[in-house]
Amino acid sequence: MTLKLIYPALAMILWIFAVGVILAVRRRSAFASGEVRPEEVAVSTERYPLGARLASANFSNQFELPVVFFALIMLAMEVAATGYAMAALAWIFVASRVAHTLIHIGPNRLPLRGAAYGIGVVMLVCMWAGVLLAVL
Repeated sequence: MTLKLIYPALAMILWIFAVGVILAVRRRSAFASGEVRPEEVAVSTERYPLGARLASANFSNQFELPVVFFALIMLAMEVAATGYAMAALAWIFVASRVAHTLIHIGPNRLPLRGAAYGIGVVMLVCMWAGVLLAVL
């Protein structure tokens, strides 16, 4: 049943929206506090305070690995690789992205952030293998 994969895909999309809201709130706060003026960031975001820059970088990250995730979800659905194992891998990937964001926009500890990223990559490789096995 493909619904097992729809839910983690929808959760990932929701998380991307949430990161976008965090970014907007942090940028708005930077303007409201006077830390930055619109003309200072019209061309480059380097003048935003660190919190807003981290949120911006993380928002951009949501269009890197998750693109592969969404492609794998569609491929898995196409080849009927939609079992519980694939759903578990998808949910773990989503959890790794949430953890990555919380670390990135929070304490930004690179070893922890790297671990969260790595877990996500491993989940994608396993999902890819699952799709490949279904095709073979």
